[in-house]
Amino acid sequence: MKLAINPDEVKGFMPSEEGEALYELVNRLDVPGPCFEIGSYCGKSSVYIGSACRNQNRVLFTLDHHRGSEETQPGWEHHDPDTWDAASNAMDTLPFLRQTLHRAQLEDVVIPIVGQSRVVAQHWRTPLAFLFIDGGHGMEPALDDFRYWTPHIRPGGTLAIHDVFPDPKAGGRPPYEIYRLAMASGMYEETDAVGSLRALRRLT
Repeated sequence: MKLAINPDEVKGFMPSEEGEALYELVNRLDVPGPCFEIGSYCGKSSVYIGSACRNQNRVLFTLDHHRGSEETQPGWEHHDPDTWDAASNAMDTLPFLRQTLHRAQLEDVVIPIVGQSRVVAQHWRTPLAFLFIDGGHGMEPALDDFRYWTPHIRPGGTLAIHDVFPDPKAGGRPPYEIYRLAMASGMYEETDAVGSLRALRRLT
């Protein structure tokens, strides 16, 4: 695995074994098309996926509104005060993402998109080889990410979902619920499970 920086130095909540699994998933892709990530935060997972995209001569589009998800807001367990922007009175993780991509030498591979998932999806037309869902973990944003973006995955492409916890005591339920929706659809088969990461291959 060739990475220009150590991802553990980047703010984020992706264990290294799950990041390495993302890298390998993208390296194994055998269908055409770009990769797409929902939930950039500060770019930790973007380093893994983007580095593999470079190997494959692909690009990674990474989407985030950069105002923080529910669990990263002030007063919540995962809030990082460094990401608070006093001028806008809101979180702003975009500068951290741009810094990460610069340090990782991925500015020509990873293309940030700043916006709301549902809005961007309604204007997206390019079939995807790989979709990684790691956005807001509330039920509504998780369902939006699943419903609006999975139709763009090519047959033979990969859907990866982060923070899938079958045991509700281990973590929030929405990522697990969209994982269940994917499996119940009959359109996917599970190929990999590493920590809370689940990878599914689209069949049809």
